Amino acid sequence: DGRTVADASRMVSTDASSLNMKTPPNNAYFQRAREIIGDRSQAEIDYDNSVIAHLSTGMDIKSAIRAVNQEYPEEALKPGADQWSDLAARYNYIREHEAILKRLGMNE
Repeated sequence: DGRTVADASRMVSTDASSLNMKTPPNNAYFQRAREIIGDRSQAEIDYDNSVIAHLSTGMDIKSAIRAVNQEYPEEALKPGADQWSDLAARYNYIREHEAILKRLGMNE
């Protein structure tokens, strides 16, 4: 929707009263993040975290997905050729969202 990480950080900082909470506050940024990321099982979260860890080492999205599919065959993604850019954007978003949570001392 054209929002940047800086926009997200500003939105988060507007709810300063919740910064000591263990879970994210219920403001516009976090509502939108929940819509984008969606509900995930623990196995899906573990899979996603592993993809992000591989991407953080410099792997491209295709290599990261291949590696993680070996680790989590039950959760394996098999994207079509036209889905890779959307998948890369999704994992970039999740990675940035987790960085925001970490800076705020919050858990997902």
